[in-house]
Amino acid sequence: MSENAKKSGGWRTNKWIRAAIPALLLHCSIGTVYCWSIFSQEIADYIGFSKGATEWAFSFAIFFLGMSAAFLGNVVEKDIHKSSLIAAICFAGGMAGTGFFIYYGGNNPGSLVALIGIYICYGLIMGIGLGTGYLSPVKTLMLWFADRKGLATGLAVAGFGAAKAIASPIMQSMLENLGEGGIYKMFWILAGVYFVMMFIGHLLLKKPEGWHEPSGAEKSQSAWSVIKSKPIMNYIGIWLMFYINITCGLALISQEKMIVKCIGLASAVGIISTVSAVFNAGGRLGLSAWADTMKDRNTIYKIIFILSIVFTGIVIATKGIANGEGNTLLIVLVLALIMVVNAGYGGGFSNVPTLLSDHYGMSNISAIHGITLSAWAFAGLTGNQMANWIVNHFGEEVEVHGTMVNPTGYQTVLLVTIALYIVALILSMVCVKPVKKEEA
Repeated sequence: MSENAKKSGGWRTNKWIRAAIPALLLHCSIGTVYCWSIFSQEIADYIGFSKGATEWAFSFAIFFLGMSAAFLGNVVEKDIHKSSLIAAICFAGGMAGTGFFIYYGGNNPGSLVALIGIYICYGLIMGIGLGTGYLSPVKTLMLWFADRKGLATGLAVAGFGAAKAIASPIMQSMLENLGEGGIYKMFWILAGVYFVMMFIGHLLLKKPEGWHEPSGAEKSQSAWSVIKSKPIMNYIGIWLMFYINITCGLALISQEKMIVKCIGLASAVGIISTVSAVFNAGGRLGLSAWADTMKDRNTIYKIIFILSIVFTGIVIATKGIANGEGNTLLIVLVLALIMVVNAGYGGGFSNVPTLLSDHYGMSNISAIHGITLSAWAFAGLTGNQMANWIVNHFGEEVEVHGTMVNPTGYQTVLLVTIALYIVALILSMVCVKPVKKEEA
């Protein structure tokens, strides 16, 4: 920050007001996309379609999050005010539109117009808001908190992870108390609330006055030119290990509810889901802050993959999911795996922008980060679907306390994820070369 900015003081040059708070307002709003499981069955029932048909709305939202981030990264790079306004309008508008098509589907059960409208509003339009909203505050945070970049980005991305834990009980209460048509009324109310939150974040968000965007030859370099200025396998390694971490995380998290029921803890599903969300958010903040103290930020990914391999291997070896019911030790091991994967899943997100900035500098970080988030897009299409396919094709359903579960299927999911985690660990060790932070 310049000397004049330092002397002027006040809220206009306060890094918490101009970076941290707006980042939380944006991320705590868009992070509620992960509340989909709270109301997906209600949407399906209300519009007269199967849950499987409506599930694609969530997959499309994650896909367009990543792809909009990849293609609109340059917009974020040039003008965070334009991008944050786009985010507020698209996210809130998409949510309101989703509410309208749920309302329409309720009056016209089985209407393809309603289903496709939900795909477009929740998937495409909200997805664009998600991608631009996710990117907009990240570079700004790293500029304001130059000495603790990991802590700063971790704080915002933790807001994205914590949004589910905060909003889930609120949404559940709204569904129970809004009466007939509560599902579409909830979307309309939340669209207004989140627009206000995101618009305030948009107004507050500002880069430090001492920061000047690159000019001349440096400015003319595209994100791809910056990426190709280093060995390309370095970037491919980062992209692939990010993709694998998300895919494995989604594979386990998508089956988390049924795994918990499989080990005989059906009555504690809600509590365990909240605790795992806390670990997800804690991993985003804690692991990225911890990475600030390391010479090579990639070390965090090695730790994430090693812990994931160890805990997954233990549960596979002990058949903890299949044999967990009534066995306290195995139940603890399965729950520990769930928490470790959630923390690693969250930590993988928060460390990506700072790892990229260490390797490629700050001049095009929003665009480079956006391109990298395409890994999230493809993982959003493959993680859940891979796990569902495995569970549907391996093992047989058995009854545990009145619930039909497939322990062999869940164990098979772990066999696939441990293989992928091993590949990710190899990539992090072989492809992603160490970079000293003072060289970044």
